[in-house]
Amino acid sequence: MRELIAKGLLSIGAVFFRPDEPFSWASGIKSPVYCDNRLTLTSPKVRSDVENALVETVKKYYPKTEVLMGTSTAGIAHAAIVGHIMGLPMGYVRSGAKDHGRQNQIEGRLERGQKVVVIEDLISTAGSVLEVVEVLREAGAEVLGVASIFTYGMKKGLDRLENAHVENHSLTDFDTIAAVAANHGYIAESDLERLIAFRNNPSDESWITK
Repeated sequence: MRELIAKGLLSIGAVFFRPDEPFSWASGIKSPVYCDNRLTLTSPKVRSDVENALVETVKKYYPKTEVLMGTSTAGIAHAAIVGHIMGLPMGYVRSGAKDHGRQNQIEGRLERGQKVVVIEDLISTAGSVLEVVEVLREAGAEVLGVASIFTYGMKKGLDRLENAHVENHSLTDFDTIAAVAANHGYIAESDLERLIAFRNNPSDESWITK
């Protein structure tokens, strides 16, 4: 499954490697990879593979799931599609409470004690998904864990998830996509070491000059 999803994301440019011309993140970090999983929604074949894999992930790791909650905004569509396939209710968590109406931060019906799985598109340092988990926990939900499309596998993100006692299962990961990219000619084999160096320590830019 990891390789299937990796091939799909690469084929539509949802994950795009450019080690010789790094992208700049909002944080200022230079990155050899750009990831936009929203593109999966415009590719029926890849979208089908992703949603079916998310369904199988939820069934396998979180069989007691009662509600799916998407992260805003990228996780919303995936939570809706997976919820439809599985016959489960879904909602989503805003990045902040509305300043009008009922001032909701959680959209959709959620009862205290319900078992929830968060649907996320991408995990790097895990900050945004953990904010969603915290909002759900404060609302009385039992968060079983996270199902995500792609994870960088960065130490900071892994440590944050562990410290918050949050389980995550991703369809594919940085190492798998990098290896598939090298095997299929998206990047040179010689770039693999540089990419892994970035993954291991994103703030150390020495990989750029290797």
